[in-house]
Amino acid sequence: MASEKTKPPNPATTVRELSQLSSQRLKLTLRGGEDGLDNPISSPRIQKLGLALAGYIDYLHEGRVQLVGRTEIHYLQTLSAADRKTAIKQIFARKLSCVVITSDLKAPPSLLRNCEDNKVPLLKTTALSSVAITEISGFLEEQLALRTTIHGVLMEVYGLGLLLLGPSGIGKSECALDLILRGHRLVSDDMIVIRKFGSDRLMGSGPSDFRFHMELRGLGIVNIKELFGISVLSPKTIIDIAMDLVRWNPAEEYDRLGLDERQYTLMDVSVPLVTMPVAPARNLATLVEVAVRLQMLKSQGYSPSGEFFKQLDARLKPPRSSSDEAWRL
Repeated sequence: MASEKTKPPNPATTVRELSQLSSQRLKLTLRGGEDGLDNPISSPRIQKLGLALAGYIDYLHEGRVQLVGRTEIHYLQTLSAADRKTAIKQIFARKLSCVVITSDLKAPPSLLRNCEDNKVPLLKTTALSSVAITEISGFLEEQLALRTTIHGVLMEVYGLGLLLLGPSGIGKSECALDLILRGHRLVSDDMIVIRKFGSDRLMGSGPSDFRFHMELRGLGIVNIKELFGISVLSPKTIIDIAMDLVRWNPAEEYDRLGLDERQYTLMDVSVPLVTMPVAPARNLATLVEVAVRLQMLKSQGYSPSGEFFKQLDARLKPPRSSSDEAWRL
């Protein structure tokens, strides 16, 4: 089975990386504090500055993106000029990563000045606070997630994420190519970057530089995007099922009844695992499609193997005799 290299959670991303976030809904622009673009962000949680501006600075957490929206701006406008300066200055007693102003609101001059003096980037977006929180949180969750890289192939088959594992040369890439010709989508070949989201989800993607390429023995490196078009590619997918390709061994016992429930565990998250013996006469792509269809049925609460044995048990049960019925009465 594929070896893994697990990295600890990124200690932080930077404000610079956040400012370069290419989101049509967000469109962040830098308004001040450029010297602090390398400030670290260590939490995906977004904090609104309302309580801190009202004097409750103990609620400020370092390493978070601080948000200023309509409510905060309206509150500052109710203060006198002196009180406004004091309210803004006190929040910079803590080490802030950055401040984001939403809804295309105008930044108070004292906020801009304090950001410059304390090297805290001031970013601005036309998006509403709710949209900004969603977009920034999603970006930070991905950047700060626990991650690992493994050797294998990741496909999207019938909408489910399929992780193909197995030793080098067993035919993972060839199987993936056959699946592409059948209308399924490639996420990554050879190297897969897997991130853990929450406590029960694994998201797989490919390295950005080589995501469209595949190695085929006898043909070399091919560009799947150029050969088949962008429609056969998927940038990332949740991993729903793993399949371990092993070389057929006549002395080995393989599951023939469909009752062997195995799990593939990565970063404390488990997904169903199918061990698939590979032999020259076996149509691997078809077997993969059937395995994914079976997983779709199981996820809906239906197990074909389980149903078969229920019916078999019902047929093998001896019928009740009339004497048994009379005794019961």
